[in-house]
Amino acid sequence: MTDHHLSDGAEEYLSWLAVERGRSRNTIVAYRRDLLAWEQWLADAGATVGSADGAVAGRYLEAQVAAGRSPATVTRSLAAVRGLYRFLVDEGWATVDPTVDLHPPRIPSRLPRALEEDQVLRLLDSITGTGPADYRDRALLELLYGTGARISEAVGLSLEDVGGDDPLVRVFGKGSKERLVPLGRMARAALDEWLSPAGRPRLVPDRWARRSDSEALFLNLRGARLSRQGAWQILRTRAGRIGLTAGISPHVLRHSCATHLLAHGADIRVVQELLGHSSIATTQLYTKLSADHLRTSYEAAHPRSGGAAGK
Repeated sequence: MTDHHLSDGAEEYLSWLAVERGRSRNTIVAYRRDLLAWEQWLADAGATVGSADGAVAGRYLEAQVAAGRSPATVTRSLAAVRGLYRFLVDEGWATVDPTVDLHPPRIPSRLPRALEEDQVLRLLDSITGTGPADYRDRALLELLYGTGARISEAVGLSLEDVGGDDPLVRVFGKGSKERLVPLGRMARAALDEWLSPAGRPRLVPDRWARRSDSEALFLNLRGARLSRQGAWQILRTRAGRIGLTAGISPHVLRHSCATHLLAHGADIRVVQELLGHSSIATTQLYTKLSADHLRTSYEAAHPRSGGAAGK
């Protein structure tokens, strides 16, 4: 396989996505990777972006599936190629869209895993130390569970995003979309401890490695902004200490926040807004999870359900 550079049309498409549509850097990087794979495959097959037809595009889709790529990966790849051709046709760079009749593989509806409420409480209550790292870890996990924020959103927070007495935190989600999220009493108390003289100020370095680190809400032990990997390790370490190891991840706390809110009667539209879901269908997954949990609990506990309690 030879080295390949993107065609001019593809470069224009990526620029349009970034400038006109405001797509995030991560999205542009992913689309570039998918388009490079498409154009490289075309070159190896003796075709070009302009000459590709439906049959060629279909063989590419089949090759992606045959290579063992997940349905989600294949769907994302097809979305990048399909977006490219829509752009090329609209701009007059191409007359035919070879992807128009292609259908991505079906993505199974996977329900998010959630912790039981007592598991989350046991995790949060287990952080009882009084060192700056203890205050930081408690504040981080309380915030993740209390707000349902993504891990990238949490480590991206700045001091001004949680400043003052306002019980709201300003979160920047996918595509830099801003939303205001309520900050519960326990999360606010944990943040106040972290921001007290015994917490974050004790990790402030004599000299900031990067100017932006001085604005970071969460710092690592070297006084730099806490990374996603660092936050992941904090959760894994804290959960491991209480024997909570199976499938633990920052996203599980987000799932747990949504599931527990719905289980206690929160409106699904409120949960959608809280989590920053662009589609209500994503939030509805949690509704099914809550219903499944309700049915399982009922069957296990009710004497007339035919479950364990009725035996």
